[in-house]
Amino acid sequence: TDTTSEKRPASPLPPFFTVLHFPSVNFRRHRFQSRRSSSPGCLSPFPPVKLPGGFLVSVSNTDSCLFSTGTSDPFVKFKLDGKNIYKSKVVNKNLNPIWNESFSFPVRDLDQTLHLKVYDRDLRSNDFMGSSSFPLYKLDLDRIIPMTLPLEDPNSEESDMGVIILEACLSIREEPAKRNVWLLKMHLFSRKSRVSRVFLTSFSFRNQVWTGIYTVILVEGQNMPDCGQGDVYVRFRVGEQRVRSKNLCIKANPQWRESFEFNQFQDVQENLAVEVCCKRGRKSEECWGVLDIDLTRLPVNQRQLYTHELDPNKGRLVFLVTLTPCSGASISDIQSAPLDNPTTFEEMQEKYGLMKCLWDLKDVGYLQIKLIKATDLPSTDLSGKSDPFCTLELGNSKLQTHTISKTLNPEWRTALTFPIKDIHDVLVLTVYHDDGDKAPDVLGKVAIPLLTVSNGQQITRTLKNNNLSRTTKGSITLELNVLYNPVSVKTFQPKETKFAVDNPKFNKKLLARNIYRVRKISMAILYTLQYIKSCFNWENTRRSITAFLIFVVAVWLWELFMLPLFLLLLIGWNYFHITPGMASYSQDLVISVFFFPSLQESEKKGLMEKIHMVQEIVLTVQNTLDEVACIGERVKNTFNWSVPFLSFLACLVLFLATAALYYIPLRYIVLVWGVNKFTKKLFNPYAIDNNEILDFLKRVPSDVQKVRVQFYI
Repeated sequence: TDTTSEKRPASPLPPFFTVLHFPSVNFRRHRFQSRRSSSPGCLSPFPPVKLPGGFLVSVSNTDSCLFSTGTSDPFVKFKLDGKNIYKSKVVNKNLNPIWNESFSFPVRDLDQTLHLKVYDRDLRSNDFMGSSSFPLYKLDLDRIIPMTLPLEDPNSEESDMGVIILEACLSIREEPAKRNVWLLKMHLFSRKSRVSRVFLTSFSFRNQVWTGIYTVILVEGQNMPDCGQGDVYVRFRVGEQRVRSKNLCIKANPQWRESFEFNQFQDVQENLAVEVCCKRGRKSEECWGVLDIDLTRLPVNQRQLYTHELDPNKGRLVFLVTLTPCSGASISDIQSAPLDNPTTFEEMQEKYGLMKCLWDLKDVGYLQIKLIKATDLPSTDLSGKSDPFCTLELGNSKLQTHTISKTLNPEWRTALTFPIKDIHDVLVLTVYHDDGDKAPDVLGKVAIPLLTVSNGQQITRTLKNNNLSRTTKGSITLELNVLYNPVSVKTFQPKETKFAVDNPKFNKKLLARNIYRVRKISMAILYTLQYIKSCFNWENTRRSITAFLIFVVAVWLWELFMLPLFLLLLIGWNYFHITPGMASYSQDLVISVFFFPSLQESEKKGLMEKIHMVQEIVLTVQNTLDEVACIGERVKNTFNWSVPFLSFLACLVLFLATAALYYIPLRYIVLVWGVNKFTKKLFNPYAIDNNEILDFLKRVPSDVQKVRVQFYI
């Protein structure tokens, strides 16, 4: 029996998903010696398949197939990239078969060719009756195109093998998209449909570009419950961008004084969701209130103060929101790179030059990436190929290229630009394999600090694994240009809070590594104390006499300016004794994994609460050890010139401190410092407290970061 094909209406949503309809397929066959076939077999139409980042093709067959002599049991196979995507039902003993079927399949590149092959079904084997094909780029958007495709058989002496008559329609299919999780990826339209190609490309790229920054300052809580033990914290969310404040002990007026930034995307209206939570133990989490702030009416460059009531008897929350315009984020073809325009390049150089360095201290800089190609990538498909695309992350900002199908050597040739928020940020490029509905597979990753960029030079970097601990197969070629304001580097300001990820879990390897790092720092301090003690104990007479003379002279002539001078000399000493490009400490990070015996199933049930408690304590210790180790390693790396820019900046600060302490009495400096601390909150009641020294050290890499990212030039 014939089934009527169902026509699907085109979706009004943006064209990230495309539907291709074949309302009819008609075969005409001449002078064919047919064979008898078995009973008919019928396949149901292939259901529509939604696949993020591609086109969706639906096929339906209605018309007849004509043969001149004999009988056949014909059916059709459709192939794309060598893969069978659909097989029609068998029409028994008919030279004019009518299928009336419909099916769907995803397509990622309209430059692909759809192949059709006709077979005669037999008990033993299927006899080939002819084939045809047509490229998908010949289709137009929302227009039904009739096609008559002649059948061909290279091994047949007959010149006329029949024809296939079909109608094709390219239309849009609705599909939800998650912009900041995995952006919908698509290849450019064909040479024929240039208008659609420009429209689709500009839409998908524009959907990633942000035009403004929402700055949220979490100030305090008022009249909150002041009873019991636990922590209170606040979660903010704008679309897929999520951050979480620090935990504070439960009290009536907790003071957070934290700042967060969210990107405002083009043509997207999103609200700010605020949730205040209280946590007492591992599982007992209580929500004190949820707020929803409409950001569409937020004025530009005007700070808005919000004081919202929470749930009954839970107090109020005070925070500020500011919308600031932001330009500089873009995606374009490599031939249209902004800095390749001499006029634009001169304007950017003048904008971030010394003559205008004090005009706008909030505008840090501008980054342009020419992503050229990747070579020798790992294969993920059974065919030995991959469908690679690349994401580029700078701080909390992320852009993504299109997907190139079936290749291990993709050439994206795309220019991407970022506004720089912090010159100490690291550009992270991650190459993924587009696996359809599944999460993308990581093929490799590269991290490049902005301070190490040599402008205008094409570089090739070897890819590393997901945690940047070791090299993997493949390389990536790109060209970088960084322009920044040398005054507005934000080295001594709080670092941007990273967007929230999944809740951290206990990691035995991480715990072992952090313990080892703290132990190494503590052993270095212990050896220093033992060396000083040996001088007191006169274990070496010559060394003890020298230490005694230095101590007497230093105490007799000591001035406070000598402290930064001594540190300055120590940094200078290490500068002349370093080996450029040497990554130290890499072999020391290979740590054996601790072994924890597994518990019996019967014991788990009774000890579950204790296990949760121990896990929370161990997680706290794990994070504390990481913080302590990072501080010690960053202080060491400042003197070791791990990042020359920061070491030079430390030299400059120490030199200025030396001069200030030499010419200005200490009591005046302390007086100015105290007056500044007491009057800071009077002039700016919403000022965010920060420690300049700790903010500086957060820019210095720890030993773990040195292994993962080469910070030297």
